[in-house]
Amino acid sequence: MPTVHDWINNPLAVVDGQKMNGFSERSVLKLTCLTLVSFFFCFFQVPSLNDVPLYYLKPNSLVKFRCMVQDMFDPEFFMGVYETNDLTSNSKVKCGKYKDITVGGQVDFNSRNTVTSERQTFYCVPIPGESQWNSYAGTSQARVVPSTSYVPNRHKRSYEEDYEMDTQPQEMKYVRTQSSAESHGNTEPKRQETEAPSHDSSSVHCTSSLDLNFPLPGEKGPACLVKVYEDWDSFKLNDMLEVFGILSVDPALSVIADEREASSLLDHTEVTETVEEQRVHSPPASLVPRLHMLYAQPLVHNNPLLPSSAPESNDLCSVLGELASVRAELHTYLTHVLMGDSLAAEYLILHLISNVYSRRDVLPLGKFTLNLSGCPHSSPYTEHLYKVIQQLVPSSYWLCMCLHNMNNQRMVPWKDYTANRLVSGTLQLANNTSLFLDETQLEQGQLDATGVRNITALGNLISWQKVDYDFNYHQMEFPCNINVLIASEGRSLLPSDSQVHLRPTLNPPNLEEYLSAVQVAQVPSQFNKYRIYLSVARALNYTISDEITTAVEDDFVEMRKDDPQSMSAEDLHRLLVVARLLSLSHGQNTLSRDGWMKAKQLEALRISRTQQQKSVSGNEP
Repeated sequence: MPTVHDWINNPLAVVDGQKMNGFSERSVLKLTCLTLVSFFFCFFQVPSLNDVPLYYLKPNSLVKFRCMVQDMFDPEFFMGVYETNDLTSNSKVKCGKYKDITVGGQVDFNSRNTVTSERQTFYCVPIPGESQWNSYAGTSQARVVPSTSYVPNRHKRSYEEDYEMDTQPQEMKYVRTQSSAESHGNTEPKRQETEAPSHDSSSVHCTSSLDLNFPLPGEKGPACLVKVYEDWDSFKLNDMLEVFGILSVDPALSVIADEREASSLLDHTEVTETVEEQRVHSPPASLVPRLHMLYAQPLVHNNPLLPSSAPESNDLCSVLGELASVRAELHTYLTHVLMGDSLAAEYLILHLISNVYSRRDVLPLGKFTLNLSGCPHSSPYTEHLYKVIQQLVPSSYWLCMCLHNMNNQRMVPWKDYTANRLVSGTLQLANNTSLFLDETQLEQGQLDATGVRNITALGNLISWQKVDYDFNYHQMEFPCNINVLIASEGRSLLPSDSQVHLRPTLNPPNLEEYLSAVQVAQVPSQFNKYRIYLSVARALNYTISDEITTAVEDDFVEMRKDDPQSMSAEDLHRLLVVARLLSLSHGQNTLSRDGWMKAKQLEALRISRTQQQKSVSGNEP
């Protein structure tokens, strides 16, 4: 009986051995999934590509990869079953699944036993914008040792040597990158091997072999070609997955890619792919390893402090019992961060737990984009505010809306037909990512065509929770679920669901020291409570009883009786969203009369403050 150690370190040999014992391949795979995924202990023993450098992983071993599907390539054909002949003329029938290269003798291409099969390839990248605290390394029990096929050599190399080594074996490639990281004092184990080029750079061609096509500039980590053998229609672009599969990093893959590229340069009639397409679809295995999927677990969220599946009330009774107290602590903390503004802290909590739970026609229900106006322009307050949010949510991104970024940054993904790939953009983000738009940096100037497209894309994202990807001849709409927070001096030029003008009651002499002290006062365990609270409150189910629905309708009619202009249908919708989020923030999955009254009071305070600010601004010279 194969052990867990056998499954992890040499799964292909276990599969072959089980087939020799009479098991079919499908039965072996089913046994694999049951053995490695269903049991909690084994789940944590599988090493992760996110946390373990590639050169520490044994080729053809079982690994897992937490990722986002960035692109989907065309299906490819491979020999599912093939026959080989060795030097003694003995023939063997072998399985070609979960392998990139045939092994064990000369392949008999004329054999009647040959079976051609089809598989799909996903280009997967680490989940964009994951916060530093969001690492599964601390909970992983995987124990790995360096591969015995080579001895790492940690000598520094020049940039020119780095470029020439792109097609070398993976051990040399990753020895070099590890040495470079150490020489710069970088000991961060996560995403240290590779880095995305800046989207602002025009010197790097989009089809360069060094471009790993990460959505966000400066991202680091392994990109991976995931080979999917069945049910690939169940996966979608931008899905978050935890993939379990067999790692393939054979250096011969790079040699084959080089030979195909050389052949296409010599004779264009012999190949159907362009050189650019070959570079993208067959990158060096040392740079982009292959992962042959055995099992993939869709991720509802990427908070490592909670189960990967959707948090259920039955499983989190202890957490639900503490929601009210944790909310009070979080509100106090955010009030200090917002310099004593308790109302702004209330709305920031509502924003952080908001979530698109359904769509009615084109209208996304549950979104709550917050415009926090009144942010100072001269101080780095918005950067500190973003760092606070970054400490609370699993994934986030700070987008400085300066004129240069608006006119030069690539935000909308577009289809490169020459390389036959989807070139990523800043707005290709996984669900539940917090997008922080810093509008205080937007100076006077002229938006060019790119800037206008970017502003339009941000507006569509906020209003409709969708991004229209550019396929040159047409636009393709991709729905998303991204929390957008806009920090601005006055009212934002972008749409929002709610605007709260900051009204600080504290005026610390040194803002940076004050905010640093506020964060230091929070112990790590307290931050973990906040992180669990926000994820659980976001995932709770919510209903409104018929009785409360009738009461809300009557209240709406009463509010419009004296002044029909005082409460529009849009105002009612926003009030219902606030009431829903306010209830969920207190751990209540249904709206009560008391909750409805609190929501009305909260909105009345916000509207009153907004009107007062308009009056003050209107009287200014």
